[in-house]
Amino acid sequence: MDSPFKIAEIKDVVIKDIKKHIDERGWLAELYRSDEIGESIFPRMAYLSLSIPGTKRGPHEHVYQTDYFCFLGPSDFKVILWDNRKGSPTYLNKMIIFLGEDRPAAVIVPPGIVHAYKNVGIKNGFIINAANKLYAGKMKKGRVDEIRHENDADTVFIFD
Repeated sequence: MDSPFKIAEIKDVVIKDIKKHIDERGWLAELYRSDEIGESIFPRMAYLSLSIPGTKRGPHEHVYQTDYFCFLGPSDFKVILWDNRKGSPTYLNKMIIFLGEDRPAAVIVPPGIVHAYKNVGIKNGFIINAANKLYAGKMKKGRVDEIRHENDADTVFIFD
């Protein structure tokens, strides 16, 4: 199947390099500062996940939620983003980035951007997400804002 996507930047996706402050005790990294991002992106919840080498998550997208992923390591991740927003000037653009131990960074993924990542390193890797919406709403009694493409055999969102 031919892909309708072209490799290019995507409007509103932000890659924010994260500096590790290293000393004899280890390191510290600022993941999020309210003076560096817009109020609409402020986290409402956060979670930490671990992906073993070779594990892929996604592709999926959100209608309302903005994700604030932090890839710090250990390990490195291949991250693919597809602009699925029909009104966007970068509609049908695709970005491929490598983040994690070798390039610690946060990725701001707005609604309508399909996203997936894979641990391409040889170690277990951690991912932190500080999303601006609560998963399944207040007290987990709402709808899950997620459109999953990973189980669709006819999807155009191919992780390659």
